[in-house]
Amino acid sequence: MSGLASSLEQRGYLVANLEIPWSAKRQYDAGVDVAEKEVDAALDALRAKGSRSVFVAGHSQGGLFAIHYGGRHRVDGVIAIAPGGNVANFVFRRELGQYVEQARKLVAEGKGNEKTRFGDYEGSKGAFPVTATSAAYLSWFDPEGAMNQERASRAMSPQVPVLFIAPKNDYPGLRNVKQTMFDALPKNPLTRMYEPDSSHFDAPSASRDEIVRWTAEVAGASNTASGNAHK
Repeated sequence: MSGLASSLEQRGYLVANLEIPWSAKRQYDAGVDVAEKEVDAALDALRAKGSRSVFVAGHSQGGLFAIHYGGRHRVDGVIAIAPGGNVANFVFRRELGQYVEQARKLVAEGKGNEKTRFGDYEGSKGAFPVTATSAAYLSWFDPEGAMNQERASRAMSPQVPVLFIAPKNDYPGLRNVKQTMFDALPKNPLTRMYEPDSSHFDAPSASRDEIVRWTAEVAGASNTASGNAHK
């Protein structure tokens, strides 16, 4: 995402590029609620600098988190780039189910703040170990929680448009569910699916021109609506 962030800054956008809790540097060092507050603070800072329209964007797991966030917070639009990491799907339940139950048990025993070795999963490399508190881990991996993609999509406000970016050369599993996940979003005249000719990893840079075009379209529609409301 750093390349996309730099490109948008060069085009005059105000950008906050955050290190989110699931990154390799942080390894789920905080739960979903803390991540939401971190994004809240970043967007408030952009508004304070003069941003009239604010968008939350994310790639892969970040794309799903952006959808979750957009259903719970005030934003002008969501940019979900190759969203993945749906913890409710069969593969995640199979690969990580034992760790989720372990975390649930530890939380129930009052040990939610103790760090423990769990597992994470990524389509390109399979399962791998992570160390986190049980409470933080469970907030991200509970199949009925924030990163359940269908639930997050259906919880989106119909007033918030989504740019759903589905690269043509994405992982087969994500290609197979892209239409289902897109259709789960509430209807909005500005919600779009964009399919760049790229891989999963190249999707942010391959989509930058469309992101610029779409955010301008959404911002223009928002400003027009605001002006009409005050006439």
